[in-house]
Amino acid sequence: MNLLKKCCSCFRKKIDAASTSTSHQLSDPTTDFKGQPRLPTFAVPKHYDIQLKPDLAACKFEGIVSILVDIVADTRFIVLNAAAQLHINSDSVYSDPNSNKVFEKPKVVKVKADEILLLEFSETLPKGMGVLYIGFEGVLNDKMKGFYISTYDHNGEKKNMAVTQFEPAYARQCFPCWDEPSFKAKFNITLLDVPSELVTLSNMPVDVEVLDGNRKTVYYQESPVMSTYLVAVVIGLFDYIEDHTPDGIKVRVYSQVGKANQGKFALHVALKTLGFYKDYFQMPYSLPKLDMVAIPDFAFGAMENYGLVTYREKDLLFDDQHSAAANKQRVATVVAHELAHQWFGNLVTMEWWTDLWLNEGFATWMSYMAKDKLFPEWKIWTQFFDHESSEGLRLDGLAESHPIEVEVNHASDIDEIFDTISYKKGASIIQMLKGYVGGPHFQNSLATYIKRHAWSNARTNDLWAVLKEECNEPTIDKIMNSWTKQEGYPVLSVKMKNQTLEIKQSRFLYAGSHDRCRWIIPITYCCGDYDSLISLLMEKKSETYDIKDLLSNITDPARSWIKLNVEQIGFFRVKYDDGLAAKLRYAIEHKCLSVTDRLGILDDSFALCMAREMSLTSLLTFMKAYREDLEHTVLSNLIKIIGKIERIVADARPELMNYIKQFFIGLLLPAAANFGWDPKQGESHLDAMSRGDIFTALAVLGHEETINEANSRFNAFLNDRNTPLLHPDIRKAAYVAVMQKVTSSNKAGLESLLKVYRETDLSQEKTRILGSLASCPDESVVYEALNFALSSEVRKQDAVFALAVSKEGREVAWKWLKNNWDKIRTTYGSGLLLTRFVGQIVSSFASSDKMKEIGKFFGSRTQASMVRTLKQSMEQIYINSKWVQTIRNDKDLAKAVEKLANK
Repeated sequence: MNLLKKCCSCFRKKIDAASTSTSHQLSDPTTDFKGQPRLPTFAVPKHYDIQLKPDLAACKFEGIVSILVDIVADTRFIVLNAAAQLHINSDSVYSDPNSNKVFEKPKVVKVKADEILLLEFSETLPKGMGVLYIGFEGVLNDKMKGFYISTYDHNGEKKNMAVTQFEPAYARQCFPCWDEPSFKAKFNITLLDVPSELVTLSNMPVDVEVLDGNRKTVYYQESPVMSTYLVAVVIGLFDYIEDHTPDGIKVRVYSQVGKANQGKFALHVALKTLGFYKDYFQMPYSLPKLDMVAIPDFAFGAMENYGLVTYREKDLLFDDQHSAAANKQRVATVVAHELAHQWFGNLVTMEWWTDLWLNEGFATWMSYMAKDKLFPEWKIWTQFFDHESSEGLRLDGLAESHPIEVEVNHASDIDEIFDTISYKKGASIIQMLKGYVGGPHFQNSLATYIKRHAWSNARTNDLWAVLKEECNEPTIDKIMNSWTKQEGYPVLSVKMKNQTLEIKQSRFLYAGSHDRCRWIIPITYCCGDYDSLISLLMEKKSETYDIKDLLSNITDPARSWIKLNVEQIGFFRVKYDDGLAAKLRYAIEHKCLSVTDRLGILDDSFALCMAREMSLTSLLTFMKAYREDLEHTVLSNLIKIIGKIERIVADARPELMNYIKQFFIGLLLPAAANFGWDPKQGESHLDAMSRGDIFTALAVLGHEETINEANSRFNAFLNDRNTPLLHPDIRKAAYVAVMQKVTSSNKAGLESLLKVYRETDLSQEKTRILGSLASCPDESVVYEALNFALSSEVRKQDAVFALAVSKEGREVAWKWLKNNWDKIRTTYGSGLLLTRFVGQIVSSFASSDKMKEIGKFFGSRTQASMVRTLKQSMEQIYINSKWVQTIRNDKDLAKAVEKLANK
């Protein structure tokens, strides 16, 4: 509540004045409540009794909610949330149990823009507990939010299931409520008049089920206190498998009928993860059951509803025969992430969306802790930098980034912050903080934090307070505020002079201008080996460190290197002077550095090149040092960089494309030869994932041998879906290779892929195919593929996978987006999926003229949820255009590329 008092003191004065007068009559009672970031707090919900009667055939529902409300100040008003599309019955009443007085016929006013419901009573409501009764009706929508319909096939018949998705602020679409995370309350849910053959699920176990012919009414046990965004209901036909944790928690995985066995791996992960989190947080899972449900139509990857976690099918189900190693890791990642929320988010909830990172950053980071415990052979922490930190650094290098703790002033702004900053940067600074204070201290601090704030709400400062106490680090808040309250991150420029290390920090921006921000930076470095690790805290803009003692014993050239940010624990980039960079290249070539450090140096070098602080000639020459590297995370990052360089060179120096492709193919062929097309007995999980990545990249680069072999294997697959010649790990590569041969006059490959798409019921297979179709270099085929993505054959949440467009198809993709904008906007409304359509297509361009064209198009078409993404995309175009100019002016590039290609 302090945030409301701090930010809205003027609002508070208005409300207090209005609520303490019984005779004061407002001509417009909504005046004092419109446009406010938060609901007033003179009435606080304590318990909801919600009765819902869904009609799955007619796609509508009705219900009544009785809310136990604590009136804490004299008021004639009750202000809560209700969406515009929720019809509120006119017979709402408020009952005071102490006096048995009923307050009837309040004036009911809805403010659509703010999604608030104002009930104005004719006299002051007494302080203390009372019950508010509201009836309502609504539509089971098709937008994958609120209370919505998902469709599925059962025995050849299309059927509906009803599903809720209330995060961040969509519970108000289902029932009137105080739809903010700080208004925690207990809930009793009842589902009325449901077909008896359907499975009905909610957060808590069933209390009583009453059958009436072929219908049933289901009453659920009372929940503990929780926020409205965690309330959940699922109704449909399902199979399930179940098991129990050692302490008796029943865990089930629900799937469409016939797919129960595909839930076995997720069930295994869930059982082991619950036990790990119980030990790590020193707090058991807090509900008697955990259900995990695969939903065919689902906008997010998953949703952590308390006790009833919902998932996209591809993120929960794993088919032993047709799912790839990458799919297996994805299922483990998503399950571990959502179960971490049962502690970080559900048990302890952020006070307001400003602190969303406390939910998402910690769930992301904890998922790695769980995966490392369950699957140590995955070497998951070597993947953390590539999957999390690198992506966080990429977005946070834009001027249009935002702080981790970002002010949210309206519910319409919340969707925008479910982004890389909250998830990936959040997780990365947690990893940095753990490295600074030490693992045991950090774990004890988190356990104390959970205990202290269980069943309540918390802010970022509450976490810092615990860490200061447990770690005896009085400056934790000062250090971490520099990372959470300001956007961006530093680049450390490092020079060696007279055996002294000179380090200067400045903000890293791809646009090229470094401002005056300053961070307090935990730094590690080592000289020549990892036994000489030094840790320090950099607080000034520039500092020097005498390292002659570290260098005195180094005579071997292979050990003369200096590496900052050991194992990439810190969330910053490093720019070395030429002498230090040359020694690191030698160390990389001779495998003197760890996997993560080799990866980090590569990632920093590419970022510096895009920011025009390193020439492309220098970057390509440096990349040659990675030719023999077979580690999965290094290869993964190398492949991403190759794709980006190929596109920018196509814009800047198209005459060099053949040499560029030849060089990149040469970089990847040693790995391709090592892994081969077929799985090897006893190979690692990481090698299995690398195989598909390598051959996909070679296909995109036009490597004829790869394309021909992939097409041959695909043809065998068409004749026998169970052939060992096309293992799931290489199917994406084969599908991309098939599309390289498709033209407007020869669409046989496209038609074959669509045949496989239509015949499979495995979501992972469908998304593999969708992600391959637009890789075709033929523009007309790309347009056709994008049209298919908007067809009824593709589920709405899956269409974005089809936006992986070839460099040749970028212009036609932009044309397609403009031509179909009204349909896309109508289909997706507002939210994350809509922003992905914009971001993925728009940000790949590299000219100022295109930036103007895009700006003009969206000038009158921008919605609140896509403003930040559009600004970031426009900035990326600007960065690309500057990069293109720099590459065109690189006089050494042509000779260097020709030389690299021929070698």
